[in-house]
Amino acid sequence: MRQRRKKRTGIGVIAFVVLILFGIVSYRRIGLAEEKEKAAITIERLNVQIQEQKEREIDIENLRKYTKTKQYIEDIAREKLGLVYEDEIIFEPKE
Repeated sequence: MRQRRKKRTGIGVIAFVVLILFGIVSYRRIGLAEEKEKAAITIERLNVQIQEQKEREIDIENLRKYTKTKQYIEDIAREKLGLVYEDEIIFEPKE
């Protein structure tokens, strides 16, 4: 009888430990799922930023190419210095 009682007690303890471990694993699984969702949101946000930076890089490259053209030099000379070609006629509004 004593052997039987010890066996039941041992099985009960083992079952209790297994249930506790199962609870801990389940709890961590839920926490990891939340972390995974947050990480996915962060990845999506970073991908959007990467795309914006690639577009900005293209704009900067286009500007760099434009600044090396004759048209850019003419535009700056007209805008900043007020220069015009010799045969060009400029109409200014009367005040």
